Amino acid sequence: MTGAGTHVILITGAARRIGAAIAELFHERGYNVIIHCHRSIADATALQNSLNAKRPGSASCLQADLCDSAAVVQLAQQALAWQGRIDVLINNASSFYPTPLDSTTVAQWNDLLGSNLQGAFFLSQELAQTLRETRGCIINMTDMHADAGLRNYPVYSIAKAGVKMMTKALARELAPHVRVNGISPGAILWPEQEGSEESQQRILHSIALGRQGSPADIAETAWFLAVTAHYMTGQTIRVDGGRTVDNSL
Repeated sequence: MTGAGTHVILITGAARRIGAAIAELFHERGYNVIIHCHRSIADATALQNSLNAKRPGSASCLQADLCDSAAVVQLAQQALAWQGRIDVLINNASSFYPTPLDSTTVAQWNDLLGSNLQGAFFLSQELAQTLRETRGCIINMTDMHADAGLRNYPVYSIAKAGVKMMTKALARELAPHVRVNGISPGAILWPEQEGSEESQQRILHSIALGRQGSPADIAETAWFLAVTAHYMTGQTIRVDGGRTVDNSL
């Protein structure tokens, strides 16, 4: 697979933050980009307009709730209809908020599993055939907490652990024509509800490289997996500055 302009990438949750950085990098290197969003339609539209200003007709924006199974099917259909192919699917969309065990609700469980895992699985299912035809790939965004869990975030941690296993399972299901890999980011961007500066500094001190990463680090890893890593499937790459180098969080 090359970065030719005829290739199409669909990135879920691409309106802002890491998803937007991935969209911008793939677009800069010649891909046509489908920007998925749920609620961030203004940001997604602005990104679409920015990309199309650089290369007319090269970006599209689609809105869908990944917790809604019918909306996932429609998203896949609309994405495929845009240019008749999908070469790369990046399951990046995610919900993240605390769910302490004593107060977790079924609605929270369904929302976190739906947005992080269920939607990604069934979107992959819907696009499997076109990805087989293009010899494409899937990249799933997981999390370092998929391996050890994050206190007060059990449902999110469970969902991301499921994404990591989904990467391995789909790699077998879709071989040999479609590669499926994952990326596990560390401290790249602070969550919007992140706590104090003291807690951020504590995290930074736990990182072997001693600094925060950037969305560009994740975007470059996605490019490697999509375009260069022809003999990799079922793997998850940690991009965390060495925070988990000793397997402790």
